[in-house]
Amino acid sequence: MEKIILGIDPGTNIMGYGVLKVTTGATTARRPGQQAEMVTMGIIDLRKFEDAYLKLGHIFERVTGIISSYLPDEMAIEAPFFGKNVQSMLKLGRAQGVAIAAAIERSVPIHEYAPMKIKMALTGNGGASKEQVAGMLQRLLKIPQEEMGRFMDATDALAAAYCHYLQMGRPDTDAPHYKGWKDFVNKNQQKLWTPAKTTDKEK
Repeated sequence: MEKIILGIDPGTNIMGYGVLKVTTGATTARRPGQQAEMVTMGIIDLRKFEDAYLKLGHIFERVTGIISSYLPDEMAIEAPFFGKNVQSMLKLGRAQGVAIAAAIERSVPIHEYAPMKIKMALTGNGGASKEQVAGMLQRLLKIPQEEMGRFMDATDALAAAYCHYLQMGRPDTDAPHYKGWKDFVNKNQQKLWTPAKTTDKEK
């Protein structure tokens, strides 16, 4: 049996994606009875679009195309990292939301993981660097050096997929997941309709 996992690393200039194939039957040290291998990874380059809404449209189009090409059974996406720049976080959240919408539109279940959770799953260190995550993925999945690419957004996306692979079969996982539009709205109703509180730093 096989399962295809699509990993997405949201971005407003470069968005990474990675596709992982999980085969049941083989045995590995980390996941007995299952084996994972990389199918592909790459980036969605948004730097040529000056208009923010054109970027969002391109994200939807490309993620939908990737889903059509690889037919993933599930999607793992990295949750936005909450920083001090509110405008940057808003743009990143929109990009993530459009990628989620593309998956929901194609009825692909979504699982969301915090960056620290992904790093911890891959390296055992929640503060690991992108280089350390990429290096661990290269060793675990036996990825040739020439296929690693120069953008670590792609390896970050593949790391999200691999994190979900490690979580498979664990019913106690706390990762948010959505089965469709109704499920997404129900689980985010408070976030969607409750005005955000203004902190003293934002006043």
